[in-house]
Amino acid sequence: MRLLGKEPVDLRVLAVIAAGGAAGALTRFAVDGLLPASPGAFPWATFGVNVAGCALIGVLMVVVTEVAVRPHRLARPFLGVGVLGGFTTFSTYAVQAHGLLTAGATATAAAYLAGTAVAAVAATWAGMRVTRALARR
Repeated sequence: MRLLGKEPVDLRVLAVIAAGGAAGALTRFAVDGLLPASPGAFPWATFGVNVAGCALIGVLMVVVTEVAVRPHRLARPFLGVGVLGGFTTFSTYAVQAHGLLTAGATATAAAYLAGTAVAAVAATWAGMRVTRALARR
């Protein structure tokens, strides 16, 4: 199958991405339901989901590219693009930051914007470092 005249697309890859994305998004939705943010308050659920998801992306990338001898070819599309792509939500992060600014919570919006960016990168790095260290054992 061709999408937009590009290279052929393997429908199995699309299927596992869709299934993983649904699972990740449903999990994120559940976390959001457990920790709803009040207007003008720091959105801890989205922050936590994004940081945890980035840590797991770091773990996954090391496992798939450095640890696993021959990972299944659908592992990375399912887990990385699908599950963790559906779980993390940087579009909601942007919308929530805008909502905080609109509500006049400028300091909270700034903390959320900067804190999420720094924590997400740090979590990815930490996930990679910890996984590499454990794999060496």
